[in-house]
Amino acid sequence: MSNIVVITGASSGFGALTARALADTGNAVYAGMRQTTTRNAPQVEAVADYSAQHGVDLRSIELDVNSQVSVDAAITRVIAEHGRIDVLIHNAGHMVTGPAEAFTPEQLAELYEVNVLSTQRVNRAALPHMRAAGKGLVIWVSSSSVKGGTPPYLAPYFAAKAGMDSLAVSYAAELARWGVETSIVVPGSFTSGTNHFAHSGHPADAAIEAEYETKYPDLMDQVAQKLAALAPEGADASLVSDEIARIVALPAGQRPYRVHIDPANDGSEEVSNVADRVRSEFLTRVGLDDLLAAHREAPGEIAAQCMNA
Repeated sequence: MSNIVVITGASSGFGALTARALADTGNAVYAGMRQTTTRNAPQVEAVADYSAQHGVDLRSIELDVNSQVSVDAAITRVIAEHGRIDVLIHNAGHMVTGPAEAFTPEQLAELYEVNVLSTQRVNRAALPHMRAAGKGLVIWVSSSSVKGGTPPYLAPYFAAKAGMDSLAVSYAAELARWGVETSIVVPGSFTSGTNHFAHSGHPADAAIEAEYETKYPDLMDQVAQKLAALAPEGADASLVSDEIARIVALPAGQRPYRVHIDPANDGSEEVSNVADRVRSEFLTRVGLDDLLAAHREAPGEIAAQCMNA
């Protein structure tokens, strides 16, 4: 039986590639994106064309992660059409580049809206259905910047992704007894195949940015060039979408808690291995080691628990 998959931020980059990869492997995929009748209308058409040409079940859905009303409407539609959500993928995100001081607090808040708060909106809409079913998989698309090498001029983005990753870690334990699995996918710096750098935001305080330019001239260009040089030949963003498709295809109970796709090897995997080991050891020490893996219970038992909660 195919999975019913909802993925956010699927108009381009990792999201669009992942939606197609999952549809290609027999899943019914809802590619969430905003402004489906205006700015992203060409992407909606591309999704429909791909579905028709390849004979797969891939469809776009209006899903603005910054709007609870939009999120609720999207999840309601999926449930109405299929009665369930098997896989939820948190992929929506936005990057900004520039000296941290030059960004206003309001800009940081906007960045956290997209990268962090969006996951909470979607979770609150989708998780009740997954918990009631007593099964499911939540995939979080994190970033190697959370624990790996962190070049300057990307601080707001790095901080937001770290916040999202921390949520994922806590959610993993809190969903385990409901039978819902968690996989945290950690891409490295892919400078081709995504629009992260091309569509990145910039500081609002041009005066502060100009002051930093006197000490760090053309720093962001240097960082981008160095990151591109670190990536081996053939390191394409499809490596990430292929890995997500592999995880989804694994039997329940065999999905990895965290995987890295980091051709440049910025050290994130090494640090994450330590952090995840410490988490496992600590939960064991406090007698909560059952939270390290999702439980499998009969759907009727889970539904009763949800009704009595």
